[in-house]
Amino acid sequence: MNDWLPKSNTLPRPRYLSLVGRIVEAIETGRIKPGERLPTHRALADRLGLSVQTVSRAYEELIRRGLAVGEVGRGTFVRASKAELTHPFIATGRGSEIIDLSILKPVNGEIHTARMRAALHALADDLPPYTMVSFRPNVALRSHREAAISWLRRCGIETRPDNVQITNGATPGMTIALMTAARPGDVIVTEAIGHHTLAPLANYLGLRLRGLEIDDQGIIPEALDEACAGGHVRAAFVMPSATSPTVTIMGAERRQALVEIARRHDIYFVENDACGPLVENCPPPIAALAPERTFYISSFTKCLMPGLRSGYLVVPDVLIPAFTNRHLVTNWMATALIAEIARRWIEDGTAWEMVLWQREALRQRHELADEVLAGVPLRHHPHSLHLWMPLPDAWSEDQFVSHARLQGVAVAPGSSFAVEPDVETQAVRISLGPTSLDRLRQGLETVARLVRSEPEPALLAI
Repeated sequence: MNDWLPKSNTLPRPRYLSLVGRIVEAIETGRIKPGERLPTHRALADRLGLSVQTVSRAYEELIRRGLAVGEVGRGTFVRASKAELTHPFIATGRGSEIIDLSILKPVNGEIHTARMRAALHALADDLPPYTMVSFRPNVALRSHREAAISWLRRCGIETRPDNVQITNGATPGMTIALMTAARPGDVIVTEAIGHHTLAPLANYLGLRLRGLEIDDQGIIPEALDEACAGGHVRAAFVMPSATSPTVTIMGAERRQALVEIARRHDIYFVENDACGPLVENCPPPIAALAPERTFYISSFTKCLMPGLRSGYLVVPDVLIPAFTNRHLVTNWMATALIAEIARRWIEDGTAWEMVLWQREALRQRHELADEVLAGVPLRHHPHSLHLWMPLPDAWSEDQFVSHARLQGVAVAPGSSFAVEPDVETQAVRISLGPTSLDRLRQGLETVARLVRSEPEPALLAI
């Protein structure tokens, strides 16, 4: 599979271009097949003794030349040439667009277009001046913070406006929370199979990331206690409410146990609850149990619509000044116009209407998944945006992802969510929201055929 890999001492400078040349040669000679997933940036860098930046530049050049495609959360894939599209391996997907079940998005329908059009019409008639000319976040977003209180209450959080920061979604919230909770060199612990952008983010911030053992409720308390006893742990990043790749829902007792450990060792939590109130019947957030040490992240992108890039971050009292400074130097302020739409939707009930609509749409899609994948082990929740599907021993993740893609379906390999290289996943994540119900059925049927079969011998090299 990797017989094309060169030795680092055979790559003259600039090394990234030399690496591009070797990959192009391997593609042209058939040693790398169309649809094959290239090694991760870090894995290839470690194998060749190069920097991750060098490998990243090489992959970017391949993408620029149209020889590869990068897909967030899944990796970098070799493109198929026009001549190879007639190959029988791609019969199902020939001439059609890829059914993308890899990217995590909520279901979208006519309601989203109608509500956004109505909101924009209303703004045209009554545009608040502060959405255009404000430059002082504490003044401009005061009304938005006050509206946030009622939304956070639906998430199980009681707090004050001064503790709430408006963000442009969950990702900026994650970044500023980690910058505030920890310093370069500190250790951040998280689920062994967790958020796929956390590892590079921690690396950019100079933080050391450690994955902890998990079960069907998330982080195991003993693992957190042991890690903290080893020293240097400053915060735990957790996704306890079905937003994790493995769709874990942490029970109330488990949450309380983690809080007690955190208090004993004096560490913070960064709680990513990007779906907010979408997942019904969850226990109270960790932030409700330990507000003095928890950064709570909520967002509208996952529970309402992708284009509403706005969210709320609840900050512990003692860290408000530090957090405010970090937010100012990295973001200054959230986009007031988008935050204004979120405020209006909260106050007039549109936001909650869309949550209820999303719950029903997801329930239908999970029922469809249960029907099409009957008998296949799955981990999911009726209101989660995705499901986690362990693979049988006959399949490797790379084989399954490549086979599915060659048949016109994109799914995310479990290894994309492994925090450390030695974590075994042997699963794929399948998102249920990105496409229409008919296309979802078609994609799931392809997945079902594959998982109930074995890899074709002719494709084992892929």
